[in-house]
Amino acid sequence: MSSLSLAMRDSNTMLRRNLLHARRYPSLTLNLLLTPVMLLLLFVYIFGDTMSAGMGGGGADRSEYIAYLVPGLMLMTIGSTTVGTAVSVSNDMTEGIIARFRTMAIHRGSVLIGHVVGSVLQSVISVVVVGAVGVAIGFRSTDATVLEWLAAFGLLVLFATALTWIAVGMGLISPNAEAASNNALPLIFLPLISSTFVPVDAMPGWFQPIAEYQPFTPAIETLRGLLLGTEIGNNGWLAVVWCLALAVLGYVWSKSVFDRGTAR
Repeated sequence: MSSLSLAMRDSNTMLRRNLLHARRYPSLTLNLLLTPVMLLLLFVYIFGDTMSAGMGGGGADRSEYIAYLVPGLMLMTIGSTTVGTAVSVSNDMTEGIIARFRTMAIHRGSVLIGHVVGSVLQSVISVVVVGAVGVAIGFRSTDATVLEWLAAFGLLVLFATALTWIAVGMGLISPNAEAASNNALPLIFLPLISSTFVPVDAMPGWFQPIAEYQPFTPAIETLRGLLLGTEIGNNGWLAVVWCLALAVLGYVWSKSVFDRGTAR
């Protein structure tokens, strides 16, 4: 078999292993998924009327805020799901299975690729669940074409891939699962200080650059534009640049740590 065939075979094996673990131990994924779902219900049913009135100049109804909120929480769901990836990678490193894999005739990169592909699949499924909850409570995409839906799906997959590689690196450098969870907290915290819940221009002036110049805000605004027909502006290419930069950084970082074999 060629080197590429071996890599694909071993990566597929590692992917099945990670999906099997996720199926046998779903509690971590469900707990991380619960956060965006609860935030969605909280902000819609507790704060929805007030937020909609503020965004619509006093005359909007709750449905306007649902439309604004759901795209942001879809991307927040990806950040929450990838925290589980960091924990899973850290567990593999500390429980000795990686040391055993190193002694076997398998493609070295297949271990990390299995984690990444498995996490991206879980992220997409989690986003679908959050989107389904959003539709159930009133979210509707307005006039989105098939091409825009495909672009939105591509953005979600690209964003999930980028954050997953960062999460893999965080898991590799963590001495235990608790440290991995703490190291990955920015992936949950950053959406909270982005345009997920309120527009950037509604924030205090000193805080606006913090919310604007980070990866979540351009991705959220791009997803809103694709699904709701709002103005995208420069956010589209900014979101792609952020995704590619984070993916490359995470891949190089993870591969370097894994190849050195210094992570515990």
